[in-house]
Amino acid sequence: MKKRSAFSLALMLATAPLGAQQSAFHISNYNLTLDLPETGKTIEGKAELTVVRKARADTLVLDLLDLKVKSVLLGGRPATFTQDAEHIRIPMVGARGDTLAVVVEYAGAVTDGLIIGTDSAGRWMAFGDNWPNRARHWIPSIDHPSDKATVTFNVRAPSVLKVVANGTLLEETKIPLAADPDGSFGRGVQRTLTRWRESHPIPVYLFTIAAAPLVRYDLAASACGFARDGKCVSQMVYTAPEQAASMPANFKYSPDIMDFFTHLVAPFPYEKLAHLQSSTRFGGMENSSAIFYADGGFRKGGTAAGTIAHETAHQWFGDAVTEREWGHLWLSEGFATYFEEFWTRHAFGDSAFKAEMVRTRAQILRDPVVASRPVIDTTQTDLMKLLDANSYQKGGWTLHMLRTLVGDTAFFRGIRDYYAAHVDGNALTDDLMHAIENRSGVKLGWFFDQWLRRPGFASLTTSWRYDAATHRVVLDVEQGARFAPYRLTLSADVTDAAGAVHRVHVEIPAEKSARVTFPLDLAAPPRGITFDPDVELLAEIHGK
Repeated sequence: MKKRSAFSLALMLATAPLGAQQSAFHISNYNLTLDLPETGKTIEGKAELTVVRKARADTLVLDLLDLKVKSVLLGGRPATFTQDAEHIRIPMVGARGDTLAVVVEYAGAVTDGLIIGTDSAGRWMAFGDNWPNRARHWIPSIDHPSDKATVTFNVRAPSVLKVVANGTLLEETKIPLAADPDGSFGRGVQRTLTRWRESHPIPVYLFTIAAAPLVRYDLAASACGFARDGKCVSQMVYTAPEQAASMPANFKYSPDIMDFFTHLVAPFPYEKLAHLQSSTRFGGMENSSAIFYADGGFRKGGTAAGTIAHETAHQWFGDAVTEREWGHLWLSEGFATYFEEFWTRHAFGDSAFKAEMVRTRAQILRDPVVASRPVIDTTQTDLMKLLDANSYQKGGWTLHMLRTLVGDTAFFRGIRDYYAAHVDGNALTDDLMHAIENRSGVKLGWFFDQWLRRPGFASLTTSWRYDAATHRVVLDVEQGARFAPYRLTLSADVTDAAGAVHRVHVEIPAEKSARVTFPLDLAAPPRGITFDPDVELLAEIHGK
């Protein structure tokens, strides 16, 4: 094949969608310096990027909205660049495998991603809130979950603010007033340099800082021996000063949640876990090592234990192991949903767990998105719409049915294998499937296809009769026309004539109508049959 000219290649790259550039360059580390104001929304920033060239390409494309680039350095020297409304384009030299140092200086008023405002007492504050791709409003980046990086935050802010970010606190140093000669951020205002370092790769949507008048409270040490460094996991809660005396009581569960997940899955993947009162638009946002919770829960004392468990579970699933493509978001939200429910069983018992599964199944059965779109939704372009009952409830239920299908031992060993193979990296659904297959010895393509790659759920109409000649129950199952038939295992509790209960399991083929015989010898007709007694099947079940 003839080579394109350098000019035509550069033109193609300049006009190509960002996805084409993500395969050519990888940012392995961000060193971010931010100057935050005393009032207003104007920030100044410097992003020092360690860029690895993965494939032949002449132009590095970075996401950046709203803010104005002042200069770019490449290898320490001034570099040419262009900026449009969405991207910075930097011509690059060198060969595949090169590591390049890129420095971008920029400034402007932030409109999203870093949420700047005042609290109810009129105090200035800022909180990162990047999901799904809003980090580009304040960080020059490859803003996609497949490009994970380590990050250091160097934040200069008024000293009345507490700055918290991902990772380990490296420094809190007051800046001499003379160091602000131009007064651009408030002459005479005492400022502090705070530095945090996240040493494990995370996606840009999990990069975060908080700068607000926060008070820290340490929680009891937890998961001792199960921190990533073999020590105890440090957890703390940051609240607004007026909430300190009434910190939401449910954070008392945080040490137990940490213990439970570290023993169930793997050592905690980050340096600490902070829980912060914030201005996130979500009920909770799972930023790596620094979870942000909605302000209202703190002010009303209503941050639910389940929310804390959900966001903590994300530290393993979504944060340490991140979906490579947005269409596989269930690997984040479905996991967090199910592991939250599994912690509920641990903390509050089987009845609470079963009630939660009944509740989430009811949500799925009445949700129009579940009926019209698959869980693995690669055609949805509005990423906010992926935060739906498919990614959360149906994703969680798929894991529940998978555990029932292969058993606890194979399921959790497979989950641990999946996590170990992809920690600090990315995964797709087939990676999970292969891990469970390897542990269970069962081929699962049919299961993943029917529950994740097509819309809907099982709809069963059952009728049964007692066959006196064989002493067996004969079951007829019809699957409704709304969705294609499902292959599934149906459990039933059979109450015999004497009142004893017998558990049976029958395999239902993926057919519109099926007849199966219960593997149970009965001397007389049973008193009754209860289908799916342990709430293990995502189905609506009607009896004739």
